[in-house]
Amino acid sequence: MLRSMFSAISGLRAHQTKMDVTGNNIANVNTVGFKGSQTVFQDTLSQVIRAGGAPAADRGGTNPAQVGLGVKVAAITTNWTQGATQSTGRSTDFMIEGDGFFVTRSGTEELYTRAGSFDFDGTGKLVTPDGSVLRGWMAQPDGTVNPNGPIDDLSVPYGQLVNPVQTTGGNVIGNMPSETLPGESVQTGITMYDSQGVPQKVFYNFTKDNSTPPVPDTWTLDVVHSDGTVLLSGEAVEFDSSGVLVTPDPTDPTTMPQFTPPAAYASWSGPVTIDLSAMTQFGGANTITAPKQDGFALGSLQSFQLGNDGTIMGVYSNGLRQPLGRLALASFNNPGGLEKAGNSSFRVGDNSGVAQVGTAGTGGRGVLNSGALEMSNVDLAEEFTGLIVAQRGFQANSRVITSSDEILQDLVNLKR
Repeated sequence: MLRSMFSAISGLRAHQTKMDVTGNNIANVNTVGFKGSQTVFQDTLSQVIRAGGAPAADRGGTNPAQVGLGVKVAAITTNWTQGATQSTGRSTDFMIEGDGFFVTRSGTEELYTRAGSFDFDGTGKLVTPDGSVLRGWMAQPDGTVNPNGPIDDLSVPYGQLVNPVQTTGGNVIGNMPSETLPGESVQTGITMYDSQGVPQKVFYNFTKDNSTPPVPDTWTLDVVHSDGTVLLSGEAVEFDSSGVLVTPDPTDPTTMPQFTPPAAYASWSGPVTIDLSAMTQFGGANTITAPKQDGFALGSLQSFQLGNDGTIMGVYSNGLRQPLGRLALASFNNPGGLEKAGNSSFRVGDNSGVAQVGTAGTGGRGVLNSGALEMSNVDLAEEFTGLIVAQRGFQANSRVITSSDEILQDLVNLKR
């Protein structure tokens, strides 16, 4: 039989595989996190008709004469380029910008995926549409996350209560007008909390020195509770001639004013330190404000946000913002060696290398975005072009079989 017929049959098989791969790419053009594939061909063994000969003293060398025996699929490679971004606005949709994979658990098997469409199950765990659980590091009760420990299932405990925290420190920042007359006051206030989470409204009163004669650039600080109780009285606050704070020493936290609430506030033991290091005294407007203090009332988890490093930041009803956990990302020396496990997931293959699990933005792993998804990286124009090439290749190989058949028919017809 003619070798061309069997070569053409191998060509039909190879181009059918190319058609299958192209069809799968087109079918997944809108699949979240899908990575397209390409088919690579290579020739098979060749039959030697005449071996080559080395040159000699009295004649030149000859090249070998070989006839190829067809084609085969050498590889089906995955295109790992970044897919387009689709903004969804959903807080549970995550996107990896760069290399890396989300780590999920399906039963006892760890899988890896680029599809970042997650949702909550009945226990508050973040899961994929097929039920695989997203993995990472859960935070300790104080909000610390140890990314060097073993990974675990991630969950967001909506409605979780956090106990009150009493105020132990606050700060005052801004500018006090240097043109303030002796005896005049500048006031700001803030709400602090005792150990039971009861709000305690306090006011900071800065009064410019009005002694005779008045000491320039000198003020006194009084801290007064909203019920009229004086918590701190006559604390000196001094600036130099250029308007820079000198008393208390802004470089020494131990010199900052403190007050201890009186016994009437049984659930507020103190002491409370007031940081004044960011205050100035220049000409101009009064910008004094008390932007923060470290106490909180009783609160419950209301929502969460995802940082670029994978930190899941919980937002509580009392204003507290505290990490709930951190997503884990995995990278591989050879992601092309991963095996597809279905449901847009991959498992470790023999040639992929081990999973290198770590945090986003480190070790060559990409950063994370919340409220967006990575779409398929399939290029329809390229796929349709490949479809035409595969179709024409299939037709050409079919024509070779037809021509070979006609030759065999002519050979049979020699004997009539």
